[in-house]
Amino acid sequence: MANSEITGLQKAAILLIALGPEKSASIFKHLKEEEIEELTLEIANTRSVSPQMKEEVLEEFYQVCLAQQYIAEGGIGYAKELLEKALGGEKASSVISKLTSSLQVRPFEFVRKADPSQVLNFIQDEHPQTIALILSYLKPQQAAMIIGAIPPEKQADVAKRIALMDRTSPDVISEVENILEKKLSSLVNQDFAIIGGVDSVVDILNTVDRSTEKHIMETLEIDEPELADEIRKKMFVFEDILLLDDRSIQRVLRDVDNNDLATALKGANEEVQTAILNNMSKRLASMIKEDMEFMGPVRMKDVEEAQQKIVGIIRKLEDSGEIVISRGGGDEIIV
Repeated sequence: MANSEITGLQKAAILLIALGPEKSASIFKHLKEEEIEELTLEIANTRSVSPQMKEEVLEEFYQVCLAQQYIAEGGIGYAKELLEKALGGEKASSVISKLTSSLQVRPFEFVRKADPSQVLNFIQDEHPQTIALILSYLKPQQAAMIIGAIPPEKQADVAKRIALMDRTSPDVISEVENILEKKLSSLVNQDFAIIGGVDSVVDILNTVDRSTEKHIMETLEIDEPELADEIRKKMFVFEDILLLDDRSIQRVLRDVDNNDLATALKGANEEVQTAILNNMSKRLASMIKEDMEFMGPVRMKDVEEAQQKIVGIIRKLEDSGEIVISRGGGDEIIV
């Protein structure tokens, strides 16, 4: 694996392995508890490191240390000038870029660390564009809780603005930050920040509760049909289990709790029920049908929660490559 193909965490683990236990222990004293846990886990999962990879990581570390020293002595311009003489223009720019990127404070970091309910109270009365900007920087789970709690008439508007968001000027981001938090650090990198977009709103909608997801998608289908179609192509809802082949459905069912399955099927259409029940043993299918009959009326909220659990399992299995969802438009499998 090339140096450029491994993550920063993997590089840090390789560096600590190369430095040895004594020097690594000294470094750990200056790290946060969660950083130590992440590094320890990564080191434990690193089985073998080639001499070439170790040499490349050590060289990159040396170059970054050298750049830091030059920056401390005379600033970024001075550091770049000296590094260009030592490493060449392209390599020098790469090292400086990595260093300034690591120094950058992520916008709205204070919001990412806050409780979603607190954030909701903080921003719910803001303009939809401001809310969209902030949610674009949050973790999908945080953003999902917030977008699910804001007034329904705002939900689709905010989702649309996230999806259509492309590049936002650092000045605009900084202005919004200053309104929300006076003591935030200023941005180091003045390049335009690429945020939002369809993938961002899909991550949020994949995490939000089903009723909120339905409301947003139905509204977008009326107001922005092309955008709604683009979003839906990247999403997976419970009824889309029909897109899975029999082997994939069987793999999913191995991880699904039978009680959740029975509850989820209570609110599913006949086609979905048939696809699932046909992919389990006759005995188990009979048990699930009996459970569905004996449980009587079920709240829609419980049905949606059970369906979301199963959708979560499907998405995890897709992410790990254990199943493939055929969404069309280039997703065909070539054998």
